[in-house]
Amino acid sequence: MSKPVGRILVTNDDGIHATGLKVALKIAKQLSDDVWVFAPSEEQSGASHSLSLSRPVRLLKKGAKRYAVGGTPTDCVMIATRVVMKDNPPDLIISGVNAGQNIAEDVSYSGTVAGAKEGTVFGIPSIALSQAVTLFYKRKIRFGVAEKHGARIIRQLLKMKWDTGTLMNVNFPDIDPKDKCKTSVTIQGKRDQDIIALEERRDPRNVPYYWYSFQRIMPNPPVQTDLAAIMRGEISITPLQMDHTNISLKRKMDKLLG
Repeated sequence: MSKPVGRILVTNDDGIHATGLKVALKIAKQLSDDVWVFAPSEEQSGASHSLSLSRPVRLLKKGAKRYAVGGTPTDCVMIATRVVMKDNPPDLIISGVNAGQNIAEDVSYSGTVAGAKEGTVFGIPSIALSQAVTLFYKRKIRFGVAEKHGARIIRQLLKMKWDTGTLMNVNFPDIDPKDKCKTSVTIQGKRDQDIIALEERRDPRNVPYYWYSFQRIMPNPPVQTDLAAIMRGEISITPLQMDHTNISLKRKMDKLLG
């Protein structure tokens, strides 16, 4: 099978040594013979679409077409497209494969999704890949589903043209890679916010500090959402827009205020 992509940039938010980055490389190399890696030198989970504005961003070459960046996933894409690859930019950006799902409100916090967002800012087709896990921190994350289906999904997406203000958010379910796996095109879901809590603890000097914790509450999301698809054991693909404007509300405001 011919490889459909010229040059691919791979980034992530779990860092240059992450297992998911190795899986993303395997996926990318099925699509192109020209694959570059720009990944954070340290984990940047939850960094969202942030830039390192108050400190220098350092670049360390780790091998042929492989760089560690002392910054966020957004910094990685900026350094790659505006410095190292500025004369020959990538044709596709793959961000991931994240260790854990990026669905519902995750897309606002996720550094993985942000890597794809920054590619979209530059007009480059960009796809965020995440491997869901049912019981986080309870067992080793199974990247087999992402590795098995990733290249196929990307090939299918590249057959269509999507507008330059849209990125693709792909989440793979936590199932046995040998099981059949349906693909669903979904909308962004919304979690029950009661599952997120802050747990107060005390350090040796009796000063309080806090850990985020997540309650084991089974949601009942609408069937068309990314949440529901992952719960059903399906691959979820959600087209996300960079433009956050509420068009219908704007029209009402125009009549009232315009």
